[in-house]
Amino acid sequence: MRVYPYPRLSGAVTARVTAVRLRGPGDAREQLDTRGYSVVEQVVALGRAEREDWQTARLSLTATVPAHEIEKKGHWSDVAVVAVLSEGATNARTVTRLEPGPESGREWTGEIELDRDDHLDRASLVVYVVATVGGIAGRIIASTDQEWLVDVTAGVPLRDRELDVSTVSFARGSEWLRSFRDAPWIVDTSGRMPTVRLNSDFEGLVELVEAQGPKVDSVVGEMLLAQMCADVWTAVFHTAIGDLEIEDDGTPLFPPDWRGAVLREMLPDVVPGRSVEDALREVYIQRAGEGSWTDLQPRIQYAAARRADIPRTLAATVRDIERLDQETHA
Repeated sequence: MRVYPYPRLSGAVTARVTAVRLRGPGDAREQLDTRGYSVVEQVVALGRAEREDWQTARLSLTATVPAHEIEKKGHWSDVAVVAVLSEGATNARTVTRLEPGPESGREWTGEIELDRDDHLDRASLVVYVVATVGGIAGRIIASTDQEWLVDVTAGVPLRDRELDVSTVSFARGSEWLRSFRDAPWIVDTSGRMPTVRLNSDFEGLVELVEAQGPKVDSVVGEMLLAQMCADVWTAVFHTAIGDLEIEDDGTPLFPPDWRGAVLREMLPDVVPGRSVEDALREVYIQRAGEGSWTDLQPRIQYAAARRADIPRTLAATVRDIERLDQETHA
């Protein structure tokens, strides 16, 4: 544990990418598919872009800092929040200042741009809180615990660069899986990161998910992956909301890890028109039995489907199947 000669924030600093815009030749612009970045894995996969000639990527960021601690302790002045994007392989480094939002300095927002010519593989994105401490300006008083990774070539936003899916026989596997023998997959949120367990007893399922087979299998596989992604979002939301720390006055707190990022990402669709803090409080109250928890389930499913991009994927699947059918009868 590193010791600093000046007071630092003890509360967590979190960051999330909220949008990615790509710019190509002739100032042509494109919004990256939402499945191109993951708040759980904290990875942006620029290889998912539909165009290969993009030149720059502009990332929209939101950082959350413990503003109450800053105000209460009073050790720091001239507080600023900066995002730093760097890659060791090319020695590239980009720094941008974030601007405070209206909610008492808790949320800071801004954009940072990645120039494709300056990067080869993966860049790391870290958010720092800096301030004047003891008359010395520019001291780092906090930073995000885990960096975001911006992968220039990857098509899937995975930190370990491999699909976090384990294929196992539910009928012959662990005892807890046997009761789910009829399910195609289960999302396991018991570990540090959520894992999808794919049921190998479903004949042809693994081949569909891995897009091994004819064109129609690939089309159906895309839809299955989107549904699997929606199930992951739903599962991690319920896991996050079920494991909250509560302040003495009954206020629920956002978890500092991926669970907090998931809640901040989904709550605007679960309780629209409210701040994320108010939305978290409302969901917590309803889950605790002081409201209708069942009434929120369609909103949670809707939020999960949006993040999994199911509407677009379903529409594309229907078009592809119609086209394949026409080619078959031509």
